[in-house]
Amino acid sequence: MSGKIALEEHFAIDETLADSAAFVPEAYWNELRSRLIDIQDGRLRQMDAHGIEMMLLSLNAPAVQAVGDIQQAVELARRANDFLAEQVVARPDRFQGFAALPMQDPDAATEELTRCVRDLGFRGALVNGFSQIADSEDLLYYDLPQYRPFWHAVEDLSVPFYLHPRNPLPAHSAIYAGHDWLMGPTWAFGQETAVHALRLMGSGLFDDYPDLRIILGHMGEGLPYSMWRVDHRNAWVETAPRYPARRKIADYFNENFFITTSGNFRTQTLIDAILEIGADRILFSTDWPFENIDHASDWFDAASISERDRRKIGRLNAIGLFGLEDLISDAGASLRAAE
Repeated sequence: MSGKIALEEHFAIDETLADSAAFVPEAYWNELRSRLIDIQDGRLRQMDAHGIEMMLLSLNAPAVQAVGDIQQAVELARRANDFLAEQVVARPDRFQGFAALPMQDPDAATEELTRCVRDLGFRGALVNGFSQIADSEDLLYYDLPQYRPFWHAVEDLSVPFYLHPRNPLPAHSAIYAGHDWLMGPTWAFGQETAVHALRLMGSGLFDDYPDLRIILGHMGEGLPYSMWRVDHRNAWVETAPRYPARRKIADYFNENFFITTSGNFRTQTLIDAILEIGADRILFSTDWPFENIDHASDWFDAASISERDRRKIGRLNAIGLFGLEDLISDAGASLRAAE
């Protein structure tokens, strides 16, 4: 399929580059490093070769979220966003941006998101999981009360928020002791992010801000296949939910969340996701440079789904979700062709 739009696609700046070194063996670091810092050269050639018209770019992980000093986090986010804006301006037909945000300070995060959307033209934000502050042992998850004004701003700006994984801190990783192979994309990324997303759903956030749109990568971090059990365990016991939200958890997942195919290139999983959440809420992504563009594209182009769903997931859903009609004007024609 040509004309695909991919939206979990990473880059690094000098200050964040080392954050990605642990995700590949040392012998592969030079290759990963070159992929992270390249935007306008090899990345574009890969896109052209595999039918990707546009990437929405985001900073690598954990980056800003792991900077304990609030002022340093604010400054790092601003530098990364300014750099990304320069890359987007060079080729706006091929690249758009997600804002990196200093979530350690909700007011600063709100200010930076507003600047990125209104002044830099970014299409939303991508945040790498929980944030931490150096003088506190508490982890900052975004269902906490102090983030309500931030979420109000996200809703007002009408942009999506991509909740991207990071590993749990060592102090909270006892379950993985002796099994380091479970860390990162293998398992810990998905579990950490799924719990964070469930916290958002159960907190009542979407009762207060029903128009929020949250994106999860990696085919939903396992959540599509767990929603029924979350809401129906011990169904014979008549008891009120033990969370503030007013509705079933699956209601929020189905109405406020989108998922992407990033780093999870399996047709059976995609079909199950379509059955659970619907093709209108799934979007193509590769997870470059941590996964290969050809692996993602070759799989997706051949996956045994309908051409109508392929066009939605590969292109049309992103056009609508991110308001890309100003750059890509063929949404209606593409849908008619798919029909």
